[in-house]
Amino acid sequence: MYANLIDALPNVLGWANMLSVVIGVIAGICVGALPGLSATMAISVLIPFTFGLDPLVALGMMAGIYNGAMYGGAIPAVLLRIPGTPAAVATSFDGYPMAQSGRGGFALQVAVVSSAIGGIASAIVLMLLAPPLSKVTLLFGPAEIFWVAVFGLSSIVFLLGGDPIKGLISAAFGVTVSVVGSDTITGYERLTFDHLELLDGINIVVLLVGLYALPPAIDLLENADFETAKGKFNLGTGSIWKAIPSMLGFWKTWLRSSVIGVLIGILPGAGGSMAAFLSYNEARRASKNPKAWGNGEPEGVAAAETANNADTASAMIPALTLGVPGTSVAAVMLGGLLIHGLQPGPMLFRDNPDLVFGFMWQFLFGAILLIFLGGSLATNSFAQVLRLPRPMLGAIIIALVFIGVYSINGRMFDVYLTLGFGLVGYFMDKLKFPLPPVVLGLILGSFAEENLRLALRIGRNDWSTLWQNGTSQIIIAITVAVIVGPMIMRVIRSQKSENSDGK
Repeated sequence: MYANLIDALPNVLGWANMLSVVIGVIAGICVGALPGLSATMAISVLIPFTFGLDPLVALGMMAGIYNGAMYGGAIPAVLLRIPGTPAAVATSFDGYPMAQSGRGGFALQVAVVSSAIGGIASAIVLMLLAPPLSKVTLLFGPAEIFWVAVFGLSSIVFLLGGDPIKGLISAAFGVTVSVVGSDTITGYERLTFDHLELLDGINIVVLLVGLYALPPAIDLLENADFETAKGKFNLGTGSIWKAIPSMLGFWKTWLRSSVIGVLIGILPGAGGSMAAFLSYNEARRASKNPKAWGNGEPEGVAAAETANNADTASAMIPALTLGVPGTSVAAVMLGGLLIHGLQPGPMLFRDNPDLVFGFMWQFLFGAILLIFLGGSLATNSFAQVLRLPRPMLGAIIIALVFIGVYSINGRMFDVYLTLGFGLVGYFMDKLKFPLPPVVLGLILGSFAEENLRLALRIGRNDWSTLWQNGTSQIIIAITVAVIVGPMIMRVIRSQKSENSDGK
């Protein structure tokens, strides 16, 4: 197998193939930086134009877009607290405070380097361990995936901030939104209020853009003093090569987040959003100064961006080896493979080794190119948006938001829905309700419910089915440790403080 991997390299190094990866990365960064657009949408639009192209050229462009878009979402998340992609929500937690304190350029540099590291780790895993790791996916049935979702929801505990009640209300709101639409098991309508547009549920981009993009834009218009944002934000942009040595202390976070991203990536349906949230919270728990997180901690940006990019190539492991896409982007890329006559599955590695291993090399090169293209393009070009007057910036954001949301399904209903969520997000922000639990509740709520009900149907409504498997038991133990661990540590600290006061 590894001989085929080496044999595929010369073909990939051809100028046409490398140019396709470069174009894909640049296009992906631009798409990811625009709220409402996604890698899935970009690749879907690209596929019809690749009919007459060489398969490797087409696949290289797809790999480049995937890598570029996952990083591109960090640009508005850092500069404007508007996640360009769902996976960039966690990046905004510390990236935006860094931009407010004049370290926006450094935050973007941390994001691009971490994205490249996560992407490189994911590509290496894809190249070396695709067949063995594909077997891991087979260990996860509906019961096991349900517990993975519960583990993700348990991380809400670390996102609640100072007011647990408000945090739980936010999480409950997100879970409620996640069940809107037709029931995936029975087909019954839930909370649709006779609107056909809600039968497929609420698109996460609509909620995400409404909650995260509109409130900051409204705030820009609310405080329309016509001064340039440059007066309040100093980008602090320097050479990325000079900045890299100061990031070397993040190596533990990079390693931990890469592992989390890869493991989440091979689970069908999980995706970069879950990986980013879990990685952020694990890094925060491991930090010596967790109170600094959320106030401009560069390591928080590193954790989120590494994980959501480590999910990219690893999501292709079940797609290429079993024909089971791990994410919506992987599903679209499977369509691209089929269009070019490549049938996903075990035979793909036997019948078309030059193409499948060449595709893996293109993922690796796309991740490496992020440092060169993203480091200069993002910090030196996109970051200039902060120099616009506040009213103009707010108006541009709102216009781009509505255009992006309308382009998803081509209907005004999504625009009205976005406006509604924008008002909800605005008042939540004013009343100090945390927004991250809403997003996590939406992502994992339906995910947990669907797999719980599937597991119970398979087990004929026997609840013991949920914990009979050894894999389920391990995940349950980890989840309990994550929930109970901080409580025990809090009790230990209080006892130590009481003992020291007594002395």
